[in-house]
Amino acid sequence: MTDQYRVTGNPIKHSLSPRIHTQFAREASQPIEYTTQQCDDAEFSSKIKQQLISGEILGTNVTLPFKEQACALADIRTARADTAGAANTLWLNEKGQICADNTDGVGLLNDLKNNLGLNLAGKRVLILGAGGAVRGVIQPMLEAGVARIDIANRTVSRAQAIADIFVGDAVSACGYDQITGPAYDLIVNGTSASLSGDLPPVPDNAIDAHTCGYDMMYGATLTPFCAWCESKGARAIDGLGMLVEQAAESFLIWRGVKPSTANILSQLRDELQQK
Repeated sequence: MTDQYRVTGNPIKHSLSPRIHTQFAREASQPIEYTTQQCDDAEFSSKIKQQLISGEILGTNVTLPFKEQACALADIRTARADTAGAANTLWLNEKGQICADNTDGVGLLNDLKNNLGLNLAGKRVLILGAGGAVRGVIQPMLEAGVARIDIANRTVSRAQAIADIFVGDAVSACGYDQITGPAYDLIVNGTSASLSGDLPPVPDNAIDAHTCGYDMMYGATLTPFCAWCESKGARAIDGLGMLVEQAAESFLIWRGVKPSTANILSQLRDELQQK
């Protein structure tokens, strides 16, 4: 029998997750089928709960705009989901309880460390945006030993609400016009600006040639953020690796097997470059 898993979002047809998990399953000899599922906002919680409890699916990944609803839906939340207030991975445990985790942060860290060779210990980090994806990456970054995290957002109160979760840690909030030098070691674009071809209003004093710029978005061509980074002589990285690595963490949670990410990441990168 083939176990059923899904990725739930709106919109969702563009998702690469079925491709990624299908290859994970093939290489790990796991009998699963992984498909997309689109929901309306009003039906998300009831639909996912029914699917999990009935056994129709054994788990689902969750993407925009449902990550906060997914976290609230769960009976049991991991520490990283609870801290983030958002979840991208749901499943049912042996007691029939809906469980939630957030693998975005560890996916980003695994991409930076394992695929890109970056050590975050002692680094100054600027994160752009204040959505669920941003909330999910802060705790893993702190655990990796970063020296400081500044969260910049157009609405400073939203960034401050995230910073307040980490009282006692070196996390602060600011507006874009409050960003000052010296240049950061790492700038992470957690906004959706790249989807509309825009660039967050980051001042030039935030970046120099030693900075690494990381856009959570990805595409066949350079995102506006990555193009801006390269124009300043900085290293620019898109979020394709994060997508693959967070999927690998979800697969591990569901199946107890940590899949290799190198093959599918290489294939997807080659295909994007050929478009």
